[in-house]
Amino acid sequence: MNFHTRKWVRPEDLNANGTLFGGSLLRWIDEEAAIYAIIQLGNYRCVTKYISEINFEASAEQGDLIEMGLVATHFGRTSMTMRAVVRNMITRRTILSIEKIVFVSLGDEGIPEPHGYSTITYARDRMPTTHPKTGTIAVPTAGEERR
Repeated sequence: MNFHTRKWVRPEDLNANGTLFGGSLLRWIDEEAAIYAIIQLGNYRCVTKYISEINFEASAEQGDLIEMGLVATHFGRTSMTMRAVVRNMITRRTILSIEKIVFVSLGDEGIPEPHGYSTITYARDRMPTTHPKTGTIAVPTAGEERR
């Protein structure tokens, strides 16, 4: 499992107990899983279909650093299943694990569309090259500033 995303637990991420609010953590996981699905399936139109039982094992406190890991475990015809683990970089404890998160690739009409993949990619070769709203992606050339 690769751990690519890290978050710093800030005051606005805390619950009434002064620990990391589970809703904030689930939002971060869903966002990271969506990005992972877009890269793996080569489609901006990937949506969350299913999240299995969520096992909270520990928590985090303000100032802690956490890291999220995802790995694809299965490719369906129109979907991809992944597993997630979140751990506290300070305490080294697992905060949460989710055995199944399923994303579905949608076509232009908003219905499931076959993606044609069956293996994980570690390159960005499947990254979409056009944005569904604008039809283009503006990539700055060397020496050009981003807008």
